[in-house]
Amino acid sequence: MDNMADTSINQVRQLFDNAPYPQIPLEASPKNDSALLYIHNIITPEYLRNQRVINTEGKVILDAGCGTGYKSLILAEANPGAKIVGVDISEKSIELAKERLRYHGFETAEFYCLSIEDLPTLDWKFDYINNDEVLYVVPDPIAALQAMKSVLKPEGIIRTNYHSSKQRYPYFQIQEFLKKMGVMDTEPQELAVELARATMRALQEQVFVKETTWKPTFETDDQRVLMNCLIRGDRGYNISEMFSALRNVDLEFISMVNWRQWELSNLFKEPDNLPVFLAMSLSETSTEERLYLFELLHPVHRLLDLWCGYPAQAKPFVPVAEWTHSDWQVAKVHLHPQVRTPAVKENLVTSITQMKPFEISQHLCLTDSAVSLDSSVAVCLLPLLEKPQPMMSLVKRWQQIRPVNPVTLEPVSESETFQMVQHLLTWLESIGYVLLESQL
Repeated sequence: MDNMADTSINQVRQLFDNAPYPQIPLEASPKNDSALLYIHNIITPEYLRNQRVINTEGKVILDAGCGTGYKSLILAEANPGAKIVGVDISEKSIELAKERLRYHGFETAEFYCLSIEDLPTLDWKFDYINNDEVLYVVPDPIAALQAMKSVLKPEGIIRTNYHSSKQRYPYFQIQEFLKKMGVMDTEPQELAVELARATMRALQEQVFVKETTWKPTFETDDQRVLMNCLIRGDRGYNISEMFSALRNVDLEFISMVNWRQWELSNLFKEPDNLPVFLAMSLSETSTEERLYLFELLHPVHRLLDLWCGYPAQAKPFVPVAEWTHSDWQVAKVHLHPQVRTPAVKENLVTSITQMKPFEISQHLCLTDSAVSLDSSVAVCLLPLLEKPQPMMSLVKRWQQIRPVNPVTLEPVSESETFQMVQHLLTWLESIGYVLLESQL
């Protein structure tokens, strides 16, 4: 490692030793944060890549750049029975991470004060690696990716992210200004924070960097100032650079973590009625090109947050939208684990008994709008709260509950019931609440 990179790492280490991140109270629990648990449950990316539901029991998960361990705690809560290992260059952060996991009852979690580049020295191979909010401050992101790949099992998955150069641009501007003014190198950090605040207060409100970066919380939250305006080595990347890095270390893109928010067609008023030239051009674009075009038009995401893994590890599968009747007949139906909770069951039973709509999105919000099910439809989900069910079992249950057409009072045939259940499950799978496995 050259002297410049060594200096950069020492600066980052000093920053996080003095201000361990994130500063979340020890007793805080993510148990009720279903959105965070959904992202950190390794079933989610595994299903996106292979359309299969795995068991988290016995999986080995690395939190690379674990900080004070809150993400490690989320990983432990989201993946029952998994082994959690965390590494970070900040000794103070590692101490807090150990304390946090012990406090919440995860006694087998292990933490090491170690740089990501030194991961090969660990005697572990991992099923999943969480590398969150790290790559944009390490001196050599390619070396860090290569190190993580070296300890990843062949079928393993890495979650990592970069700061977006397009969305994050104003922050890089204020960082450069404060660097030129010497504020970046001011010690102690508390003084640097106050100097940054004094600078921003002195600017007129309509000045671009103040208008686009300075939030009211920055006036009271020192860590927000440190992590946004005074962080050393912060760099931005675009989609092309993200994919270039993956190719450089021979990793294959799986999906953006918040993939629903990267859908290019959603940027148009009428996605199905585009000008002909535009419709033809977009239909021929690759995933990389579509993400790149999205970012050109709508750079709203702070993080380029993605899942990746070894090339050619995805298992071939037929998308649910293309399933045949035979596929559906032998399908296995799962509720996503973050929906299989006592709170969901209680609310579902209440909705059914009181004949009120069941608003599933109040337990796990995966779309921009609320998702509600009529109580007579929601009853189909009840057995899925206990365990996965064969498709035909749900069809028979629905036939027992709704044996006649409520309008004509004519008996409902099995084929009609089958179509209704199929329609419901196709919709719920498309928005992430239901996971479907073909047994063919």
